[in-house]
Amino acid sequence: MAFLAFNRLRTRAGDQHPELKHLWKALYSPLNSAQKADALSMRTSKRTASRADATDEQQLAGFIKKFDSKSAALIRSVRKVSRKRLPTANELVYDNYNFFVIGYCSTERPSDCILSIAAGANGVGLSFYHGATLPDPHKLLLGSGTQNRFIRIESAAMLMRPEVEELIAAAIGQAEGPLPESGRGKLVIRSISKKQRPRRKVMG
Repeated sequence: MAFLAFNRLRTRAGDQHPELKHLWKALYSPLNSAQKADALSMRTSKRTASRADATDEQQLAGFIKKFDSKSAALIRSVRKVSRKRLPTANELVYDNYNFFVIGYCSTERPSDCILSIAAGANGVGLSFYHGATLPDPHKLLLGSGTQNRFIRIESAAMLMRPEVEELIAAAIGQAEGPLPESGRGKLVIRSISKKQRPRRKVMG
């Protein structure tokens, strides 16, 4: 705006107008230069973050493509529902030896995971990190370990069933670290194993 005012005044009154000196200082003072540098830095940071997000999403898409088309579609749809249900949670991704996992966590620490999408050649499940202590009146949870429990997922619509929503709500409620109240969680690729079990059923 100052630059436009400077040019308009210069056109009307010539170079000797007393106000030109003030506008010139406003345009080219050290403070103005610092502000320009800050703005440039912010734009650069946003572009860098945007490129990083795009790269992580591309990596994630590659992990999911290892599965057969039916399982891949199920993973994508379950992720979409989970992302909508926990918008402020960070997604921590593990393409590990046994399973492909997307964990929904209140921080970037795996120990703050609330629930996870876990997929392998035999199907897709919803895993609860502290599932052993969750109330389960409908007897949905599977597993016998000291901590984790899971349910098998046949469709993304299962996550919206009242009895499954009760489990999700209880898991969020008992989490040690509360989810942020606003904002959007980050996608973080945590680990990729060089050796992996086949993501598709071996035929024959």
